[in-house]
Amino acid sequence: MPYTTEGKHDIADLWGCSFSLLNDEQTLIHHIKQAIFRSGATILSIQSHRFHPQGITILAMLSESHMSLHTYPEKGFCGMDCYTCGDSINSDASITYMIDYLSPTSVQRKLLKRGDGEILDEQGVSKCIY
Repeated sequence: MPYTTEGKHDIADLWGCSFSLLNDEQTLIHHIKQAIFRSGATILSIQSHRFHPQGITILAMLSESHMSLHTYPEKGFCGMDCYTCGDSINSDASITYMIDYLSPTSVQRKLLKRGDGEILDEQGVSKCIY
């Protein structure tokens, strides 16, 4: 398989999410795995960290790059991103899956083209309200 530096970085800020969903580490790990499966990416490893009194960070290292999730349950906020190299991975499928699971009241989302010079906004995903 040829390697390329070109890729897409799909980023999303989710607001108005349930405290209990954002603070359930094992369930979030399960769902990030499902999200990555839907994108077609290959998981190399997953690490998570629970903060006290609340909050979770999950980092999935992918053969194609990474997906991360950072929760602030007390604020109803989840920041996530999926950065993939090449064009064979559907980062939209992974981010959309997590948005559907977390059911936020609003989402700010952007898709960036990276690894080919200037970082550019990519067509296909823009700011949106759910």
